[in-house]
Amino acid sequence: MSGTGFRFAIAMLIVGGGLASQAAAQETKSARGTVTAMGGNAITVKAAERELKFTVDAKTVLTASGAGTAERKAEAAGKPGPLLSDFVKTGDAVEVTYQETGGAMRATRITRVSSAGSGGGSVSGDRSESSNGTVASLSGSTLVISGSAGGGSFKQSFTVDATTKVIAVGASTAAATTGKIVIADFVGIGDQVTVSYRKAGSSLHADEVRVRVKAVKK
Repeated sequence: MSGTGFRFAIAMLIVGGGLASQAAAQETKSARGTVTAMGGNAITVKAAERELKFTVDAKTVLTASGAGTAERKAEAAGKPGPLLSDFVKTGDAVEVTYQETGGAMRATRITRVSSAGSGGGSVSGDRSESSNGTVASLSGSTLVISGSAGGGSFKQSFTVDATTKVIAVGASTAAATTGKIVIADFVGIGDQVTVSYRKAGSSLHADEVRVRVKAVKK
């Protein structure tokens, strides 16, 4: 989106408070954390261990001290409204109310807050589940586990990325040393694992992979 278009969108954010309630009925979630990036029509927020990217549009509402006054002054002077970056910057704590459709997250409201909260933030309304099984394959950004449940067998496929937390022998040391880890260095085929995950559109995103028993090397 061009600079002019982004300014228009943000101007609508500031004055469009009444529009949020008119959004199509669907599940609303919220995330509280720290802004890590801004640009185009998107804002990225780190909430606890997760980094979430939200799109903003003309129906998104911005709640920040001074935003309404700045918009009214700009309107009275016949000038474009202020930018989102005039009121929210990288490093600021915010709470984002959003709706998720097909894996894309659209911010319905962005509120600047005093603190991200304990643990660096949180995500609510985003139910987490867990599954126990044996690693069947790990390739690229996909982890597949297999196991048995309810008298039958199953296979589950999860998306893994840089936000996936790995709990295994040596993983915490590597993370502290390099700031990041490669999941394949600590999780292998045959390992017994517990995967904590959430639904992300039509896929399952692994928030945490905990290695319970390492496979015996032959």
